[in-house]
Amino acid sequence: MSETKINDRYYLVRQDILPEALVKTMQVKEMLAQGQARTIHEAVDKAGLSRSAFYKYKDGIFPLSKLERERIVTISMDLENRSGILSKVLGLIAGLEGNVLTIHQSIPLQGMANVVISVDTSLMGEQFVTFIETLRGHDGVKRVSIVGQG
Repeated sequence: MSETKINDRYYLVRQDILPEALVKTMQVKEMLAQGQARTIHEAVDKAGLSRSAFYKYKDGIFPLSKLERERIVTISMDLENRSGILSKVLGLIAGLEGNVLTIHQSIPLQGMANVVISVDTSLMGEQFVTFIETLRGHDGVKRVSIVGQG
């Protein structure tokens, strides 16, 4: 399995200019995902691709639709130390189809707590920008910043 590096670069490329091995790798992945082949061996045979080429490229090529669906955003917020503020923020996320993956909250100091939340926003679609602006204007939320997005 390949390791993701900080300096990995991504490109959007039309299928017709990709090398045949990359196109066939995607065909194999689609056959496996759709149940048109039960094993990698069966799928590579159908696609006319060697298993070694499939294993070489499988972790490096994805359909654009999959990348658009997998959006994980890490948000840092300073919240007033009042009952219910975090609960309301979580309710807002859930109401916009966000899926909270992780929450880390610091101990409140001087009436403020820092909260870092990782959210899968793949179902939010265009509501994501509205979501961030709504958070910034929410009662008890003093600061909101996106610290990571992938």
